[in-house]
Amino acid sequence: MTDQNQALPAQGSELNQQGELKENNHQTMESLLQGQDLNIDLPKSGEIRKGTIARISQSEIFISIGAKSEGVVSNRELDQLTADERAALQVGQEVHAFVIRPEDANGNVVLSLKRAREHLSWENAEKFAADGSILESKIVGFNKGGLIAEVEGLRGFVPASQIGALRRAQIAGDTPEQKYQKMIGQPISVRVIEVDRERQRLILSERAASSESRQSLKERVIDELEEGKVYSGRVTSLANFGAFINVNGADGLVHLSEISWDHIEHPREALEVGQEVQVKVINVDREKKRIGLSIRALLDDPWRSRIEKYSVGQLVEGKITRLTKFGAFARLDDDVEGLIHISELADHRVEHPKEVLKEGDVKTLRVIRIEPDQHRVGLSLRKVDSAAFADKDFKLLAAEFDVEEGGEAPNETPSDVRTEGAEEN
Repeated sequence: MTDQNQALPAQGSELNQQGELKENNHQTMESLLQGQDLNIDLPKSGEIRKGTIARISQSEIFISIGAKSEGVVSNRELDQLTADERAALQVGQEVHAFVIRPEDANGNVVLSLKRAREHLSWENAEKFAADGSILESKIVGFNKGGLIAEVEGLRGFVPASQIGALRRAQIAGDTPEQKYQKMIGQPISVRVIEVDRERQRLILSERAASSESRQSLKERVIDELEEGKVYSGRVTSLANFGAFINVNGADGLVHLSEISWDHIEHPREALEVGQEVQVKVINVDREKKRIGLSIRALLDDPWRSRIEKYSVGQLVEGKITRLTKFGAFARLDDDVEGLIHISELADHRVEHPKEVLKEGDVKTLRVIRIEPDQHRVGLSLRKVDSAAFADKDFKLLAAEFDVEEGGEAPNETPSDVRTEGAEEN
């Protein structure tokens, strides 16, 4: 009895100890769980987490980001990835993920790979803008204002004013398609000059990334150009006073008068933007950084062939086209126009040509001067009957008689010819 009674407390004591042990175990487990919760860095909406791809299925990607459960990239986002982008994702790969929601209905963290890339790309763009990095990119599109290039997966805008000088020389046409379509796919070096993440605005500059500025490029070209040499160029713009031609990366001016031998009112009558032309350098002003070019200097001068049949002293027929204070202009055959200076209108003093002539009059005139280089013909009305040209008139008349009659020259003297002409006038 005694042994049994003594055993009971011992047995009860064992139960108490076991009960206490169980209670202690429960407290220890709860403490461990609480400690584990304290060590878990719970994700927050909008943050970027670095994780490891744990599983890939047809509809979801599971990423371990150190949370209580794996994060999930939904099927909707996977559909937005290209085949190459999906193929590049592998189990065990480290990736950055954007936390959309810390927990969904199934207890998973909802993640986005695309938004993480965008977030990091904007951060990098801001760094590039701050340190002035030169980035190698590719032209992927355009709009009416300029080109579009990719930077870190973002679409950056290169305004027309920020396109490099050499590329601008390639621009041809009036519409954006004509100007920029052929540039898509071309490599381009750029600098980030403006970043506005809220407005999704990323402005790039090819000019700023160029190893030499537009001005220094022009200075170099000016130093290399030689007056009198011929170069190939491209028409970059047209103005009322002439055309700008890009030669070796610098613009030179072809004045309106140097475009064609024929009279034109505007450069567009002979040229168009983007057209390739040969030009001759006629002037280089290194102090003012100006390049003078000529197109007509490389063309045959039609005026010279028109004037070949005229000679000094010859009598011609001309139609009065204009009256000015200093004289009158008369048009001869073949679009050759000559000037009758006011001093050549009459033997007496003339205050204004209208005292002697009126527009539309057709008069016999004498050629007294031919200046091929200046395209000038000097005419005289008062010297039509001049004795100084009597011998020449006689010879010309004799030559005409031989041609027309097939006989010998008339037996008149120069003085007879001069008198006869005077009577007709």
